[in-house]
Amino acid sequence: MIKILHLSDIHMGSGFSHGRINPSTGLNTRLEDFVNTLSTCIDRAISEPVDLVLFGGDAFPDATPPPYVQEAFASQFRRLVDADIPTVLLVGNHDQHSQGQGGASLCIYRTLGVPGFVVGDAIATHHIQTVNGSVQVITLPWLTRSTLLTRPETEGLALAEVNELLTQRLDPVLEAEIRRLDPEVPTVLLAHLMADRANLGAERFLAVGKGFTIPLSMLTRPCFDYVALGHVHRHQNLNPSNDPPVIYPGSIERVDFSEEKEDKGYVLVELERGRAQWEFCPLPVRPFQTIEVDVSEATDPQSALIKAIGKKKIQDAVVRLIYKLRSEQLDLIDNTAIHQSLSDAHSYTIRPELVSQLARPRLPELGVGSTINPMDALCTYLENRQDLKDISKEMMEAAHRLLAGEDDSWLDIAELDYRSNLAES
Repeated sequence: MIKILHLSDIHMGSGFSHGRINPSTGLNTRLEDFVNTLSTCIDRAISEPVDLVLFGGDAFPDATPPPYVQEAFASQFRRLVDADIPTVLLVGNHDQHSQGQGGASLCIYRTLGVPGFVVGDAIATHHIQTVNGSVQVITLPWLTRSTLLTRPETEGLALAEVNELLTQRLDPVLEAEIRRLDPEVPTVLLAHLMADRANLGAERFLAVGKGFTIPLSMLTRPCFDYVALGHVHRHQNLNPSNDPPVIYPGSIERVDFSEEKEDKGYVLVELERGRAQWEFCPLPVRPFQTIEVDVSEATDPQSALIKAIGKKKIQDAVVRLIYKLRSEQLDLIDNTAIHQSLSDAHSYTIRPELVSQLARPRLPELGVGSTINPMDALCTYLENRQDLKDISKEMMEAAHRLLAGEDDSWLDIAELDYRSNLAES
């Protein structure tokens, strides 16, 4: 039985805007969060101990992180070297240069010949000897258009057509690796990709360039005992039958508010030929908390805001307060008091939003027994919409034709509605 720790999408150096400078270290507190979370993963790998660590890609936000961020990453993974735990570092989209040529931020580990470290920047099979036996790891780094296709082959093709062509090219390349496998040795596919049934998180906004979607059927082959994925930040198993398990462990820290409600963690795997048991291990990450409140109708908007903040758990959380109010309420807000009420948060942002200044009359309910004339109702509405003054006559005429049953009048209404929306925006 071979024990594996599978983690991915560290993105060390992300989210500095959600932190502050720690005066005792001079470092951004969000960098310290990421380092502490990664340290927890490494602690588990060493204390278990595991036989192999698989990293699914995206070590940093880009291929050229600052030296102090690289040092923070390396200092944690160095602990695996000292513990004689082999490690495979896969190249993700954020680890590549924008041109897609190589994993600049990770290839240094191969250049330096770090003992027990394998850098997966190409489609290849790696035979790794662990304390408890051998394992085969096929690495499939992030695919760019140039990985398997030439420019003339893709010229003039739509993205969907390029995706199909790339999948066609990938299939025989993967098959070639599979044919060289030892059928008696446990096999892992370690890939950084977007599978076609994955539920997305922040990576939809973080991806560099155009990504390609790989069909799940390409991953669920009987020769694979475990499929270790990276790229999608939300933990999920894409193959409920677990034959084989196809697992995104997710990112180890929340990158932004799109991941506010997601659990973060890593996966522990017990692997043997023909069987893999896995467990998702949640990490104690910093909470994100959104407070959204509309005080535009409140007689005391200040008290309403304080009350809304008091209902949320903001202690040591990254908080964003979003509230709607009318312009005439601005003088009723004591910003000093709002800041004080948020002082228990790790960091916070405040975003007031002004509601429309345009009066919107409340028309009588058009139900049973209602006697209001539709044209009168429209007239009342337009009289209170100064922004529609220039087209009010045309709207009234179009409404007359609609009520008269003229077939094309709905087209006029649609056009005027479009112009109305433009006026509002």
